[in-house]
Amino acid sequence: MSAALREAVTLGSALQAAARRIDAAEARVLLAHALGVARGQLVAHAERPLSPAHEQRFAALVERRASGEPVAYIVGEREFWGLALRVAPAVLIPRPETELLVERALALLPETGEPAVLDLGTGSGAVAIALARERPRARVVASDVRAEALEIARANARAHGAAVSFALGDWLAAVDPAERFEMIVSNPPYVASGDPHLGRGDLRFEPRGALDGGRDGLDCIRRLAREARARLAPRGWLLLEHGYDQERACRELLADSGYAELQDFSDLSGHARVCVGRRAD
Repeated sequence: MSAALREAVTLGSALQAAARRIDAAEARVLLAHALGVARGQLVAHAERPLSPAHEQRFAALVERRASGEPVAYIVGEREFWGLALRVAPAVLIPRPETELLVERALALLPETGEPAVLDLGTGSGAVAIALARERPRARVVASDVRAEALEIARANARAHGAAVSFALGDWLAAVDPAERFEMIVSNPPYVASGDPHLGRGDLRFEPRGALDGGRDGLDCIRRLAREARARLAPRGWLLLEHGYDQERACRELLADSGYAELQDFSDLSGHARVCVGRRAD
């Protein structure tokens, strides 16, 4: 840690020193976490002295971030759909663009009735929990192939009072083959194996299995398009998040697998992000 940060004695000067090594907004998140206070207090009390113990803890957090570790893993949580969710290296960090998957699902799910919804590859449980909170009468099931991920997802569901059932297994093999769902949603791995981004930034620390979608990034989408149709109720919906350049391929895969009413929706950055199709019979 730099000498400037070691010599900092106030919240404001500690943040200024940290901002020379990491993003200023991230520095505020880490200092608030080190102190156990809300971020707003940092601005209101910028001249407050920083104790040596807190200075040391903050310095360690800044060092971790400077080495590339994601802030969400350092503080142990990430906000999604207005919910503070526990995260750890066993699960993908929820992204703002995935909220589009929730938005499109809610647009198709009736507010009445008890539709059965399956979230495949749930990770932290972000999508399933958001849907269960917004549609409390729905029967929401979430699966993942990693037991450690499901442990985190269960904890998040309990923390937010979300009625979600969890199942361990590989994609659709996790649930009873006799079950049918009015909706299946998934944010599957869709980054191509050779994409250099997998070795950069936050992605270096996230579970490779939740990111790597094979040679062209479409292995999991291809499999879900093929297998999910038989597990949907008549006229049921399949919603898949995909990469910014995979809209055409995703639509073609769904069309070839017998889906109708195909649509693709863009995120707030204008990137095609969620493909939707309906079982045709």
